[in-house]
Order: sequence, then structure tokens, then C-alpha cells
Amino acid sequence: MGQLHEECGVFGIYTNEVSDVAADTYVALYALQHRGQESCGIVTNDDGILTYHKDLGLVCDVFTKDVLEKLGKGKIAIGHVRYSTADKANRSNSQPLVVRHIKGPMAIAHNGKLTNAQELRSEYELNGGIFHTTNDTEVISYAITEQRIVTNSIEEAVEKAMYRLKGAYSLVMMSPKKLIAARDPLGFRPLCLGVIDGGYVVASESCALDGIGAEFVRDVMPGEIVIIDDNGIRSIDTHCGSNGKLCVFEFVYFARPDSILEGASVHRARIRAGHYLSLEHPVQADVVIGVPDSGLDAALGFSQQSGIPYGVGFIKNRYVGRTFIQPTQRERERSVHIKLNVIKANVKGKRVVLIDDSIVRGTTIGRIVTLLREAGATEVHIRISCPPFLNPCYFGTDIDSRDKLIACRMSQEEIKNHIGADSLGYLSVDSVNRIAENAHCEFCDGCFTGNYPAEIPQCEQKNKFETKINSMVE
Repeated sequence: MGQLHEECGVFGIYTNEVSDVAADTYVALYALQHRGQESCGIVTNDDGILTYHKDLGLVCDVFTKDVLEKLGKGKIAIGHVRYSTADKANRSNSQPLVVRHIKGPMAIAHNGKLTNAQELRSEYELNGGIFHTTNDTEVISYAITEQRIVTNSIEEAVEKAMYRLKGAYSLVMMSPKKLIAARDPLGFRPLCLGVIDGGYVVASESCALDGIGAEFVRDVMPGEIVIIDDNGIRSIDTHCGSNGKLCVFEFVYFARPDSILEGASVHRARIRAGHYLSLEHPVQADVVIGVPDSGLDAALGFSQQSGIPYGVGFIKNRYVGRTFIQPTQRERERSVHIKLNVIKANVKGKRVVLIDDSIVRGTTIGRIVTLLREAGATEVHIRISCPPFLNPCYFGTDIDSRDKLIACRMSQEEIKNHIGADSLGYLSVDSVNRIAENAHCEFCDGCFTGNYPAEIPQCEQKNKFETKINSMVE
């Protein structure tokens, strides 16, 4: 797996009585930790008073017992986990954001990426706006605040602002009295709704609901705005109407296997991916193994379909983050060696089928092949449970340049030789779109096909505040 990021996680809770919402949010964020390992934050609401804490690091490190106690109790809270980026870690980009304006405070957390963020930000800056972060969430907060000044409610402001926002966004927001969730009209990023002890929760994935004992109700519809307050729950559907185009990579890699997205089991989707891989790329071998963790389910599916025994090939060091969250190439390469250790008895003298979810640059999978060779594998056949990455993603996954993608620079045969494999097979585009059985949506597969379901920016400018002076063009 190569470097990908920006797949953040959001959570919100509304209870009818004052309770320990900070603790519930902590547990939910812990369940969503796989979606973001750079920073995290929680905002609690005690009768209109917003208290927050956010910092760089994992949920268990940032939120100590003392911090959670200081956040206090309340009826509403929202939380966020953020993915590591290729930039230097920056605490100011941690979320949720807390905004205070003439009509009161607001907190907001966001998963996704706007395609017109630079355009909107430039407009607000030219009108005197001052930005403290480099993330899209602050742009969204400006768009909503701009409308809140001239509307009668926060939900009306969100509804108006969504006409200006383009791209991918799943939002959780909190005003002094309301919890609001919103999803972009194409539903690129997941968002679901649940109930808990008479209250409500919203989360990026259903696994966060399971963690706090909430019951899953349904997915937030693409374009829907959900409002929760003392009067209960209601929706604004002005922007609804699309079947949705959920990022298919949620099923391939991003989501936790025990989550249900758009009515489909992530675990079952990965099993099906393995089935299809076996049918499309059969091979004679002695054992099928998966790269932990997202390759394991697909490996099991490949084994079931092919009849080749399934085996455990690696022990994973659980105290090391995903390889691709490391900001530099050197750090990524080093982390492979401390992250995975081969179980030699299961691969020595055997023809191995190795299942992984994707190849971005090729460095990580190449080193894993080397580990298997050194452990005595006689053959290593690579099977990938998604198609080759051939195009940038504009909707929240950090695939921003074709020149970083190995499949754009090499043929499949060249990639096979480059990573040292005996054979290489990718899942087809047709099959990857069929892995989520009975899902209530269609999928975005633009990173594989170049066919995007929404308008894409002609060029994406790097943030001028993150560029050295001597490299800027006057």
C-alpha cells in the first residue's frame, strides 16, 4: 500500500439529558481511529457553552482522563479524527473548528474535499476574511457563517451554503441548541444515523455506533441535512435526488470490516473481491496470505474460491500506524520492517499468493515481496483487490498527481518485475463495482477510470502559505 490520506472520521451525539457526551465521543473516535491518525478533537456543549480540546496524536494519547473531565458533561458533542498528510503536522488543522460570530458559536467537523475550496477561499480573503488553517473545513465554516448572518436558523444557513460548496463533504455541526449532519449531493463520503437511549448519533461508519451501544437506523442520504434538537429529528431534502456515488475505495480499504455502508457489509465486499480476483487471475499455489489488515478478507475470499489453503503470513505490530501515514518515503520504507514480520513456517518452500488492497508507488509491496523471499517462499504471486490507480482523486483521497502512480509509469509486466513478483493481477473495474452486494448506491471509480461523477478543477493550486518564498512565482 502506498501513501493515501484525507479519509477523516466524524462523529456527533445529541442526548435528551445532560450526560457524559465527551466519554461517548471518545469511544466513538477510538472506533474511527483507522480513518485518521494525525490528530483528533472533541467539542462538548453544555447549555450553549462550547468547550473543546484537540491536538496531534492518537485518540488514546490526546484524551487523557483529566482532559475528558475538563471537557465536562452536556447534551451535545462532536468529534473528529484526521489523517496524516504529506505536509508537516500542524495542530491548527486539527478539527473540529470552533467559530464564534454575531449569532453565536458554532463547531464543525468535515470529511472530504471541496473541488472549489481555493476559489471560495480567495473570494473570502479578498473580502477581508482571515484564515487560520489550510483545510477545507474553514472554507465551509465561512460559507455557512456568511448565510447564517442573513437567515433565521443554522439549518437554513447550511441549506443555502450547500449551493456554493462543490465536491465531497460529510459534515457534523453543532450550534448552541442543535446537532446537524449533512452530506454532499453525491454522497462521496459515508455518514450514518443511529439512536442511543432516546438520543441520536451520527458517524462516518456504523462501527462507531457499535462501540457506544447505539443502534444503527440508516445512512444519511446524499444531499440530506439532518437536524436534531429538543423537538426531535427532522430533515431538509432540498439537495437530495441522486442515488449517490460513494467512493468505492471505502469498501476496498478505508472502512473498517465490521462496518455497514449503504446497506452492504464491508467484510463481505472484501470477501467478494477475493472471489472475483481468483476467477479473473487464477494461479497454481500452495497458500494464500493477505497483507494485514485490509488484505486479509480478500485473501480469505480468494482461498474460498480457488481452493488454495488460507494461511497467516504475517504478524503485525499493532503499535505502528499504517505504513502510508508516514510523511516521508524513508520513514515509510523503514516502517515496513518494524510493522510486519513473516511467519516463516507458513511460507518457507511454498508458492505464495499474496493479496493486498492496492499498489500506489510500489515501494511497500516490493519490500513485502522481499520479506517473503527472504523467508523462503519459492514463488510470490501478487493479487490486488482493486484496479490500478491511473488518475488523481479530487474528492478526498490524496492521489493528486499521475506522476506519483506507478501504474502510470509502468506496464503491468514492468510493475511485476519492479516489485520482484512471479505474477501480478489486479481486480477489474467491472468487478470492483460489484463487490458491495445490494448496496443502496452507485460508486465513484474515477481514480481507476478517469470518469468522475462531478466537475473537477482544471488545476489545483498548492496553498500559497505552505510554499517557500523563493519557489513562488510573482
